[in-house]
Amino acid sequence: MHNSTAEADGNITGPCNGTSSPQPETSEFSMGVLVLLALLMVLLALVTVLGNVLVILAFIMDRNLRHRSNYFFLNLAISDFAVGAFCIPLYIPYALTGTWYFGRGLCKLWLAMDYLMCTASVFNIVLISYDRFLSVTKAVSYRVQRGIMSNPVVKMVAIWVFAFLLYCPAILLWEHVAGCSTVQEGQCHAEFFDNWYFLLCASTLEFFVPLLSVTYFNVHIFINIQRRQRRGSIQDSEPPRSSSSSWRSCFVLRQGTSSSSEAEDSVSSSIRPKKESLVAESLSPSRANSVTPENDLSISFCARTRSKLHQDKKIAKSLAIIVCAFAICWAPYTLLMIIRGACQGTCVHNSLYDVTFWLLWLNSSLNPFLYPLCHDKFRMAFMKILCPKKFATLRSGSF
Repeated sequence: MHNSTAEADGNITGPCNGTSSPQPETSEFSMGVLVLLALLMVLLALVTVLGNVLVILAFIMDRNLRHRSNYFFLNLAISDFAVGAFCIPLYIPYALTGTWYFGRGLCKLWLAMDYLMCTASVFNIVLISYDRFLSVTKAVSYRVQRGIMSNPVVKMVAIWVFAFLLYCPAILLWEHVAGCSTVQEGQCHAEFFDNWYFLLCASTLEFFVPLLSVTYFNVHIFINIQRRQRRGSIQDSEPPRSSSSSWRSCFVLRQGTSSSSEAEDSVSSSIRPKKESLVAESLSPSRANSVTPENDLSISFCARTRSKLHQDKKIAKSLAIIVCAFAICWAPYTLLMIIRGACQGTCVHNSLYDVTFWLLWLNSSLNPFLYPLCHDKFRMAFMKILCPKKFATLRSGSF
């Protein structure tokens, strides 16, 4: 006979006196409802696993995806894959029966993995938003960036370290520091489950700060794109006066992609003397309407500027969709978790809390489907894996 779960595991800590943790719950659903819920949960796990495996395979098989910014999508897919492969399957029996059958040790591991993967998923979304923010608003310095901190692997590892430090030490050490455990036998939840102060601080770092950060990045991306669109429309509305004015208008428009100093640096030193002589020659009436190398240069600038603007619009759209999905899936759970901790679980119905909990995991299954929706390269890579014949037909028709 064991007096407590802690004693059963050989720990020196026992149950806290006067703990308010509820006893293990029994299922209130009928057999038909339990079967339906089990099928839906298994389906969610399968979709999460298969969707994120597809992203990982696409990144491995298609070299076109191995761009610096896409490494962060790979990191996000790895964390979401672990949610579907480990966290959801172990939780399904607990959710259906109200009893944890896998022991205290596996409970600790499951809690650490669940909090780690979900937190890493959030931090990856922040890193993706920040990377897109730099690529749009500081395009030139982003392209020429070098050094250790520009290495995506360093940032990917940092994400996992920060995510681990936020929750895992508390999950593993809380009862040893407190000297007692609030988790009763047959249950599996974190010791800080009802600690309002800890939940508020952790949620601020896990949700509120990331949400404000990605909102800030998105707003500045859209402002930058709108400003460049206005400059482009103004330049297009002005009648062409000469080839030199055409070149200058494209140059001014190009400055919208970054700061003025960065834009000037983007023009190579070998072009500048040629450009000055060409501008001087174009001032003569005999050459005003002729096709000159300078005209070709201005057309090239305009084409690259329009292409960059179009690409940044797609980046902004895809980022906005991913961030909105993150906010919708995470906000209900985070708010209810804080409220539930403040009132010790008496003011939030368990069913409502469970719905928000599964909504949290739903975000991990949605992310892989947002990639092909918003990125042509991911869409083509997925087609190459799932429909190789169709991909070969499209590829042959494009040449």
